[in-house]
Amino acid sequence: SEWLNLSTGAYAVYDDNPANADVYGNLYNWYAVDDSRGVCPEDWHVPTDGEYTVLSDYLGGTGSAGGKMKECTEGSCPESEYWSSPNTGATNESGFTGLPGGYRNGNNGDYYYMGYYGYFWSSTEGSSSSAWYRLLYYGNSGIYRYDGNKGSGFSVRCVKD
Repeated sequence: SEWLNLSTGAYAVYDDNPANADVYGNLYNWYAVDDSRGVCPEDWHVPTDGEYTVLSDYLGGTGSAGGKMKECTEGSCPESEYWSSPNTGATNESGFTGLPGGYRNGNNGDYYYMGYYGYFWSSTEGSSSSAWYRLLYYGNSGIYRYDGNKGSGFSVRCVKD
């Protein structure tokens, strides 16, 4: 219940199981991304919505960039120990190594879709209650852009300044 009413930075581990953090990392609400203490190390930052767009354009556009960002087992792509089959289009040729960490719902605090979806916050606010994020999906090679509830728990990727 604490998670639902937060307007400050917080993180959680999928299903509150520490073993999930070892593989997928933490799930952060957007307030952690926007926190002045910084979720990223010094000289690193969470990419803006525009930086994610530049990346997906560079990788061939939204229809194929997701596959180039998804983790797969080297030498046997698109197979993956972490993504559910079929992990369509996965090559990880970008080196992003996106994992399907699922998410924590900002409305009820429940966890969903580990193994199927990877949700990644951008640092760009949408409205007072939302911010932009990117979604990778096991069933195709696209990357999707959405405006989501700041209280949701998503993965965070840091990039060098």
